Amino acid sequence: MRLLPKSAFGQTVLLIGMLLLINQIVSYLSVTYYFIRPSYQQINNLLATQIKLVFIEDRNHFDPELNRRFYAATGIRVFTERQALAQGLDQAIYYQFLSSQMSQRLGGEAEVRITPGEPYLFWIKPPQNPKLWITIPMIGVGEADISPLTIYLLVIGILSVAGGWIFVRRLNRPLKALQEAALLVGKGRVPEPLEQEGSTELMAVTQAFNQMAKGIKQLEDDRALLTAGISHDLRTPLTRIRLATEMLPDTQDWIKEGIVHDIEDMNEIIDQFIDYVRQDQQEKLQEGDINGLINEAVQARNIEEDHNIKLNLAPLPWCMIRRVALKRVLDNLIENAFRYGSNDIEITSYYNKKEQLLCFAIRDFGPGIPEHQMERLFAPFAQGDVARGSLGSGLGLAIIKRIVEMHSGKVVLSNHPQGGLVATVSIAYQPVGLN
Repeated sequence: MRLLPKSAFGQTVLLIGMLLLINQIVSYLSVTYYFIRPSYQQINNLLATQIKLVFIEDRNHFDPELNRRFYAATGIRVFTERQALAQGLDQAIYYQFLSSQMSQRLGGEAEVRITPGEPYLFWIKPPQNPKLWITIPMIGVGEADISPLTIYLLVIGILSVAGGWIFVRRLNRPLKALQEAALLVGKGRVPEPLEQEGSTELMAVTQAFNQMAKGIKQLEDDRALLTAGISHDLRTPLTRIRLATEMLPDTQDWIKEGIVHDIEDMNEIIDQFIDYVRQDQQEKLQEGDINGLINEAVQARNIEEDHNIKLNLAPLPWCMIRRVALKRVLDNLIENAFRYGSNDIEITSYYNKKEQLLCFAIRDFGPGIPEHQMERLFAPFAQGDVARGSLGSGLGLAIIKRIVEMHSGKVVLSNHPQGGLVATVSIAYQPVGLN
C-alpha cells in the first residue's frame, strides 16, 4: 500500500499539512509550558505561603470561634475530614501537578483539590496536620481549561490547510489540462487552444504548447493534402495502364496478368497511405460488441477454404467503440496471421475487470518473429521481410497501433511458448453512454 502521494498536488498539500501540524504542536506546548504552567506555579506558591501562615503560630485549629475570626480576616477556613466532606470535598477535582508542587513547597506530602465556581475554592491537605483540610478562595482564577486555545489552533490549522489546498489546486489545474491535452496530441487529436492561466511560468508553457499543437495540426493537414494529391495523381495513370492492358492480345495474357497484379498492389499501397493519414478520426464512438466484430470478421473469411479459424471468446460487456476502425484492426491482424503465419489461427477474447480492459488476441502457428524485431514493426514503413518475408508499404501495423491508441489501449506482439506469433490488443473499457 502506497502511503505517500506521488502527484505534485498531493505532495504539496501533505507538506503544508505537516508543517502546520508541527507548528500547532509547538504552539500548543509553548503556550502550555511558558504561560499556563508558570501561572499555576505562582498560584501554588501563593497557596503554600497561605498554608504556612495558618501554621505560623501554635493555634487551636479546632476552636470554632477562632476559625470564624480567622475566616473573617483572611477568607481561609480549616475543616476536619468530616466537616470537609459535608462542605463538598468529594465534589472537588484532584490535581496531581499542583499536589506535587505543593508537597515540595510545604516539605511533605500534600493534596490539592479544586472546586470550580466564583470564586474558585482550593482544598489543601497540609503535611503539618493530615487530619485537616484548608480551603482558600481565589478570585479571577479559572481551572486549567485550554479548550479555547485548542479550538483556536484547530481553526487556524483548518483554514491554513484549506487555503493551501485552494492554492495548490489553482496551481495544479492548468497542469492537469496540459497533461490531458498532451495525451490527446499523442493519440493524434489536436485539442482546442488551452486557456492561459496560473503563474507566469505556466502561462508561458501553455502558450508554447498551443503553438506546438497548432504547428502539429498544420503539419498533419499538409501531409493529408499532400498524400491525397499524390494518391489521386497516381490512380489516374494506373487506370490508364489497366485499360491499356485490356487491349493486349490474348497471346500476351502473361504480361497482362503481371501488370494487373502490380496495379492492384499499388492501389492497395495507396489505400494504406490514405488510411494511415486519415486515422479514422471522423468516425464517432458508438455502442458495440467486440465479440460481434470478431464474428463478423470470421464470417467474411469462411469463403476461404484453406483457412481455418478457431474461436475461444469469453463474454465481453458492450462499450463505446469505433466499429469500422476496430474492424480494420481485426481484418489486418487476421490477414497478417494467414499470410505470414499459418492457415490455422486462433482468436480469443477476455475482459480484464481489474484494469478495466477489453482484450482479444490472434495467434498463428507459424515461425514467429525474433524478439528484437517486434517493436520496430510498429514504426511507419517498417518492413518485416527479415522476420517473415512481408511485402507492402509497411503501414499495416502502424495503422493498427494508431487505431488502438485512439481507444486508449495498446497492441503487443509476442511469441507463443508452443510456437507461433500472438498479437494481443487491449483497449480501455468505456461504458455505454460515456463519450
